[in-house]
Amino acid sequence: MIKPGVFLQNRYEIINRIGSGGMAEVYKAKDHKLNRFVAVKVLRSEYRDDKGFLSKFRVEAQAAAGLSHPNIVNVYDVGEDRGLSFIVMELVEGITLKDYIAKKGKLSVREATSICLQAAAGLEAAHNNGIVHRDVKPQNIIISLDGKAKITDFGIARAATSDTIRSSAMGSVHYSAPEQTRGGYCDAKSDIYSLGITFYEMLTGRVPFDGDTTVEVALKHLQEEIPGPRRFAPEIPHSTEQIVLKCTQKSPDRRYQNMAELIRDLKESLVNPDGDFVVIPKVDNKAKTIMFSDDEVREIRNNSLPVYDDSLDTGAAGKLQQDTRSYGRGDTKPYANYYQNSRYQPAGSAYRPDAGTSGNQREEYRDREYPSDYPPLEELDDLDDLEDENEDDYEYEASRRRRRRSSRDRGDKIAVAAAIAAGVLAVLIILFIIGRMLGIIGGSGTGETDAEQNVQTEETSSKVPMPDLIGKTEKEAQKMLKDLNLGYKYLGEKASSEYAKGTVVEQSEEAGNEVDVNTTIGYYISSGSIEPKTIPDLTDKPQTQAEKMLKDMGLSYQIDNTRYSDTISKGNVITTNPGAGSSVTDDNPPVTVYISQGSDSSLVEVPNMVNHYESDAQTALSNLGLYAFVTEQTSDTIDSGLVISQDVAPGTMVQTGTSITLTVSTGPADKDDITILDTEGTWMCYAQLNAPDGYNGEPVQIDLLQNGTTTTVFSGIPQFPYILNVQGQPGVTTGTVYVYTLDPTTYEVTSTTEYDGVEFSRVD
Repeated sequence: MIKPGVFLQNRYEIINRIGSGGMAEVYKAKDHKLNRFVAVKVLRSEYRDDKGFLSKFRVEAQAAAGLSHPNIVNVYDVGEDRGLSFIVMELVEGITLKDYIAKKGKLSVREATSICLQAAAGLEAAHNNGIVHRDVKPQNIIISLDGKAKITDFGIARAATSDTIRSSAMGSVHYSAPEQTRGGYCDAKSDIYSLGITFYEMLTGRVPFDGDTTVEVALKHLQEEIPGPRRFAPEIPHSTEQIVLKCTQKSPDRRYQNMAELIRDLKESLVNPDGDFVVIPKVDNKAKTIMFSDDEVREIRNNSLPVYDDSLDTGAAGKLQQDTRSYGRGDTKPYANYYQNSRYQPAGSAYRPDAGTSGNQREEYRDREYPSDYPPLEELDDLDDLEDENEDDYEYEASRRRRRRSSRDRGDKIAVAAAIAAGVLAVLIILFIIGRMLGIIGGSGTGETDAEQNVQTEETSSKVPMPDLIGKTEKEAQKMLKDLNLGYKYLGEKASSEYAKGTVVEQSEEAGNEVDVNTTIGYYISSGSIEPKTIPDLTDKPQTQAEKMLKDMGLSYQIDNTRYSDTISKGNVITTNPGAGSSVTDDNPPVTVYISQGSDSSLVEVPNMVNHYESDAQTALSNLGLYAFVTEQTSDTIDSGLVISQDVAPGTMVQTGTSITLTVSTGPADKDDITILDTEGTWMCYAQLNAPDGYNGEPVQIDLLQNGTTTTVFSGIPQFPYILNVQGQPGVTTGTVYVYTLDPTTYEVTSTTEYDGVEFSRVD
């Protein structure tokens, strides 16, 4: 365990441990470079020398690093310090879905559907990026304090195109798809199955299958039908139950084919709960699910194959009787279809005793220990036990065995001929090699001269000129080294005013030097300039000109095309964040450049969202192009989760993009929940500030007043609504915020807006 106060890479300060997993521990930490709290996952000490665990640990970072979605826990950084391998992730304040279900027993249909929709959206983003999670379960879904569901722990994820998507890294057996349990190919539909089981647990408060051992649970997933969730929760609507059953079909082809289809039906179920719109493909009569008996289950546990039974005449095993009669004519393998249909053996691997086997080989087969428990040769020879014992069958069996002896004799003759041919070929090869060495065959020079030429060629080709990597991006540099059969190693970061952040600033070998092939070349990446830079005034400049100015200064930036302006022409810059005149370094987040989309003349009517559920209200406003922001308030008359009021009256005509603040009920105040706050720890405020009346993009100054002390928390041009992410005084639960609107030329205060009673809460 890492002690609080320890710094990793002189940047991340460990505060306290917040969780523990199978191979890593999770700590809350503070990123002093970006002044924010993060979660740091550190590999356990017992696994630090295990290459397998290190590889799996890096896989998690690689799998999630390229994903950016509101319903996926973001990965910020990965590193190693003093032998500690760690991943830096977004800190999500909340609890796991597993704990949430345990706390509430079971969730309401609407709440469970909302969480399932969010989880499906996050998984859809992963699938669209070629990543299959393979361990979807409530323990890996975090419910944040604002009710948002986030997928985490991509520890056993793989690229969807990887050939290694097998059960060697199977997820939790209670939620694993049948194909994942038995070692089959896993794809996005395996995640759909696991999400369906998670949805089932949210609705009923229990998993569909449980048992004393993991083997018992896995067998139930393989052979038993999922009991309908309405059996345990009769209030579940018909459409919701059908969605769960379609997600958890044994055959992947009968499930939803992608998350988009699942999301569509989940949304439909909210507005049409009793509808019959969920279509589950019918079972193919030739591919029925095999239901194993209790005796067969015991044999599976003992790793032995079951004997043939007529009750298994389904699907591919349905032709077994006629196949055994045709066996011996050389066209059918007995038991093969049966094995394939029961999933014990791969198709085409069953032993064929008549496939060119000599007498000695037959004896070897009898004495060999079969790891897969194939039937011994004597059992395959006595196939007449499967037939009617009449005179015609005995004659047929005698004829069949005579043909097999004849086939073995021919096989022996062919083997002798092949051995003679191989001997002759070996003699010819030896003579050819001797002739080349003596100069008799090929070439006019001596063998010694040829050897010298070969050595000289090898020496010449083992050296390559060192390329110039300075100024190249890391990917460009790595490709240049790969093309020359050179290795590479990242050595760290160095500050540089000359080279842009993220480019190579130094290399271990000078450009132009001759280096051996396969040499490992080290390089340093520029961390950017440590000197502050002043953001220029880009107002009303064309986007291309603004981008060029920022590039020339070596500043990173991002474009925001969501704003309209009646004064700035379309395609020109409205403002930047931070604003003009602000001092920044390369360590700061990218500069946001707001590009005008022209004048927005479209007006929409604000609907009445009072007494609607929060999620429904947000969806309705979003469909109209409006932004919804939520504040909470206790209420003795309005049920929890329903909208109490809205700041813009229903029927008002507003422009698209307008923000509507919804006040949502948290239910009646519970006196038992009142606690005495201490005056220690870290107290943070995450209040949302809407734009002051009449605000039109001017610079502002934001001050915080607590206990008679005023602190300036922001100066520049903010993006409203503004999230007041600020640390307050210990034990002080409220404060007053003043937003001063400044004149763009003189920076004199033109108006003041007061936000009284902003709340602070302890975070550690």
